[in-house]
Amino acid sequence: MGVTLPGQIPRRWLHSAIPLAVFALLLVYLWARNLRCGSGTQSCIAEGPPPFQVQQQSGPLEGPEWEEPQCLGPQGMLGHMMRSFRASLNTEGDVELSQYLAGWRELVRFLTPLGSIFAFATSEASAKVTALEALVHGPQAAHYTSLGTMVAWERPEIAPPPSAKASGSVTMLLLHRALRWSQLCLHRVATGMLGGPDAGVQCSDAYGTALAPHHTWLVRQAVHLAFLAFPSRGRLLQLMCPGARETEARAALARAAGTLEDVYNRTQGLLAERGLLELAGGRKEGSTPRRRRYS
Repeated sequence: MGVTLPGQIPRRWLHSAIPLAVFALLLVYLWARNLRCGSGTQSCIAEGPPPFQVQQQSGPLEGPEWEEPQCLGPQGMLGHMMRSFRASLNTEGDVELSQYLAGWRELVRFLTPLGSIFAFATSEASAKVTALEALVHGPQAAHYTSLGTMVAWERPEIAPPPSAKASGSVTMLLLHRALRWSQLCLHRVATGMLGGPDAGVQCSDAYGTALAPHHTWLVRQAVHLAFLAFPSRGRLLQLMCPGARETEARAALARAAGTLEDVYNRTQGLLAERGLLELAGGRKEGSTPRRRRYS
């Protein structure tokens, strides 16, 4: 049995005293917090996002009591856009160009009022839609009914292709890339979690994935500056689906993004089968087009 010298504290007392001291400090903290909360000068409700968060997922976001908002109805722009794009997916596994371009016209109308970055993207897309429409309704219209017939007609071994500047296949590829950015942006606006990255960051990331690799440095810098004025997620949801509750607007956008993804995947497969995904890969948009031979 050890001897305790004067002025020394037994070690076993220290082992017992440390947890007791921690417990006492905890009691003092709780007492002080209750006193502060009861004073009425400060709220003790924990700060943070509301308990409801939209989970990130690729599927639909409709709840059991979800009602279709007007933006998806017969008069809604989202509804018009989705119906045209769906109609472009024919039963033969091809993409009907007239319906595809009609869907793009509705997408341009839908995106243009949403802010400067959308206006920039849609002005570029609108010019390409016009160029393709000239082929669809031009003297060689029979060869421009679908993506498959257009590519077959423009291949060198089948018929002399038009100039690269007017090539429908190149124009289609550029629209295809822009559709991917639109789809990713709409999906991320719809599914972004409360407290997570804002819509501008998410759509900027989508631009970096889908379009930035094909743009010049100057265009990329201009686009990134435009994203600084990107609307908030709440404002976008109000503009994209007017009059709908947030959950309804999110579900509507998720549906629209799903439709765009279906069209993108069909087009991606057809372009990949024909070796055309890099058709415009050797030049940046805005530079002088060069004549290319298809693989």
